Parts: sequence; structure tokens; C-alpha cells
Amino acid sequence: MFNYKGKVVVVTGASSGLGKQMAEGFAEQGANLVLLARRVERLEALAAELSAKNGIEVLPVKCDVTDDASIAAAVEAVKAKFGKAEVLVNCAGGEKGTGTPALDYNPEDWEFTLKLDLTSIFKLSKAFGNLMKDAIGTGAQKFGRIINIASIYGLVGNTAIPTIAYHTSKGAVVNFTRGLAAELAHTGMPITVNAICPGYFYTELTQQTLDSEFFQAFAHQSVPMQRYGKPGELNSAAVFLGAEESSYVTGQIIAVDGGYTCI
Repeated sequence: MFNYKGKVVVVTGASSGLGKQMAEGFAEQGANLVLLARRVERLEALAAELSAKNGIEVLPVKCDVTDDASIAAAVEAVKAKFGKAEVLVNCAGGEKGTGTPALDYNPEDWEFTLKLDLTSIFKLSKAFGNLMKDAIGTGAQKFGRIINIASIYGLVGNTAIPTIAYHTSKGAVVNFTRGLAAELAHTGMPITVNAICPGYFYTELTQQTLDSEFFQAFAHQSVPMQRYGKPGELNSAAVFLGAEESSYVTGQIIAVDGGYTCI
């Protein structure tokens, strides 16, 4: 079970953070990878490392997920290399305006965050969903899996730090996941759509906040496990949702958060 040999997994935001960690997790299961991000030099270094360590094929592709032409070029690169993609992990993201109260929030920061965290997921899901559909139609692959990386902040509010656009975009990703899952399931297409809501994990974007004395005290009080997530602790959820065996799991939202959302 969960053997990914011969399968192709596309990961956006793969140059660092959670995207890089999940790419490593799929590589360990034998998946061939497509790594998408803007910092192509990081992708190339990671591709060489994962290929040598796991004996897999890895395609690094420079891609700006907010640019339509860049997304289209990435799909064409995947077609040319593999002709299919069983799994898409939508992990690219970022935000502006963190720490700014909602009543003072800059409209430009709002637009930036929604474009990067929400609209890009729609566009990538559409582009790679059509690749999956076509490859299934020709028999090049049997199934498709779309995994959207949302956040615990897409499920609840928070009192630690104002981040209204991030809450909004991630909440929308959660219900986009449900809507697309229902739509594709109703057509009979064997493509599932699920989401993972990570709790507090270290990334380039979160390092400074999570290391602060205030936030460490907040997490100790609000997370039942009283700690942040460790590198790799998100991978099992992604591998499960992307697996061929998970064919009856769709429209689900899995929080990997040390219990944050259970209280």
C-alpha cells in the first residue's frame, strides 16, 4: 500500500518549507516528482538530491503560480516529460500585512494574499485537473489526486496576531476543496480533491514569529501537544491523500495541528 513507483507528483512551492518537506516524503515512497517554484536554482539542487537519494526522476520547473502563462508552460513541461500527473499538491503561498488589524488593512496586501493563496489554487487545479482528465482518458493514468494546503487559520480565527486576508483565503481554500470534490465526483471522474490544514510549522515565512517569546507561550497554551510541528510530520497526510488506495476519500479537510482545532 502507498507505493508511488511510476506515479508523478507535482508539488508547488517546493523550493522550501512545507512544499519541500512533502516532496521529500513522496520521493521516499518512490514517486517521480515535478517541483514548481520561482527560485529555480533551489529546485535544481533539490531535484539532484532527491533523484540521487531515491532513484527517481525529478523535473524542476520555474513557475510563478500567479501568472497564467507560467502555469501553462509548467503543464506543457510536465506533458513533455511524463505525459501525466497523478497528484497535484497546491502548497505555494505567502501573505502580506500580517500583524495589521483588519480595520487598518491595506487593500493591496489583501489582493496580493488572495491572488497567491486562493486564485492560484483554482488556476493550478484547473490546469492540472485537465491534464489528469486527458491522461485518464487515454489510459496514461488511472486516477488523479488534488491536495490543497490550507491552514488551521482557514478553520478558526485567532487572537494571537491579526492576519485577516490569510484567514479569508485559507477559509476559501477549504470550501473550494469541498466544492471541486463534489463536482468532480458527480461527473464520475476518478479525481479526488482534499485539503490539509497545517498547524504551526517552521517555514521561511513563520520562523521569526514562531521563535518569538510571545508566540512560544501562546502555542504552549493553545496547542494540546504544547509544541510546533516537526519537519516531515505533514508528509503522512499528504501521502495518504495522494495514494491510489484513497479512492473513496474526497472533499475532506484534515488538520495536522497537534490538536489546536480540537479545543
